[in-house]
Amino acid sequence: MTAVVEVAEVRRSSRRRHSAVAGIGIAVVVALGFTALSFGAAGVSPDRVLAVLLGGGDRLDRFVVLDLRLPRILAAVFVGVAFALAGAVFQATLRNPLASPDILGVSTGASLGAVWAILVLGAGGALVAGAAFGGGLLVAFVIWLAAWRRGLHGVRFVLVGVGMAYLCGSTVAWLLARSDVREAQTALHWTVGSVADVRGDELTALVVGTVACAVALAFATRPLRALVLGDEHAVALGIRADAARVVLLVIAVALVAMATSVAGPVAFVALIAPAIARRLAGGGGASVAAAGAVGAALTLAADVVGQFAIPDFTAPLGVVTGVIGAPYLLWLLARTERTRA
Repeated sequence: MTAVVEVAEVRRSSRRRHSAVAGIGIAVVVALGFTALSFGAAGVSPDRVLAVLLGGGDRLDRFVVLDLRLPRILAAVFVGVAFALAGAVFQATLRNPLASPDILGVSTGASLGAVWAILVLGAGGALVAGAAFGGGLLVAFVIWLAAWRRGLHGVRFVLVGVGMAYLCGSTVAWLLARSDVREAQTALHWTVGSVADVRGDELTALVVGTVACAVALAFATRPLRALVLGDEHAVALGIRADAARVVLLVIAVALVAMATSVAGPVAFVALIAPAIARRLAGGGGASVAAAGAVGAALTLAADVVGQFAIPDFTAPLGVVTGVIGAPYLLWLLARTERTRA
């Protein structure tokens, strides 16, 4: 009986820590969002921002806050949530801290779809976003077929994904090299990642799609927690490991393809956010809700830094996250090597 009580207490403690991390992440997002609504060339004081958010304010303030700045903030938040949730699922189901959609080629495949639509088909608008979505799904499907051997093996999936990432990246570079300078300039957005122009129908699709995938993921939480323990333990708990992994990875790929289709491949968010959430929440689990909150805070913070850190210079979101993520990746690789040694 004592053991049962101790297990229940550990679970309650874990839930409290996960909830605390998620709550802190949301508080950081709110603070950063309020700051971003105030900053800019057309300065709007915090009291005027609050008046606009409560339904008041004059016409100019409402235009600046609601039409110019709020869509960008919402885009950064939901892009961060989508990438972070996908990264948490990839790392948990494949049991590999390097299993990130950008490293495995899913994000690069979406970029390839968008660049191909722009430079080869001469498409624009929703067609480019649709091509990006399809490119991400297609690359994920190819990786799946190549990695499947009587089940989905995590190491094989990672190795095939890294190879596909290089292949897609090389193809994007070739398409850019053979294109007109003006067309290449338009396509470069899809190789870096930015939320500056995400608004209207694209923003609506991003919000609705992310919420729908998050709800679907909430129903798959129990299989995800079981897969973290390994396939043998998952089967012992009554989980069909391969079927659960397929469902979870389909949701994760949909999240990545959707976020990349509107914002481009925002680097390293899917890799870093779940790792930070696990560190803060403890327990070594998937930390899905905490990862989503951390991803939102990380992406919004990176976008704010890119806009305001250097006067008269704006860095795209993907550049800032790349600067943050590259040292972390090197540290993770070095740490992994030390652990194996």
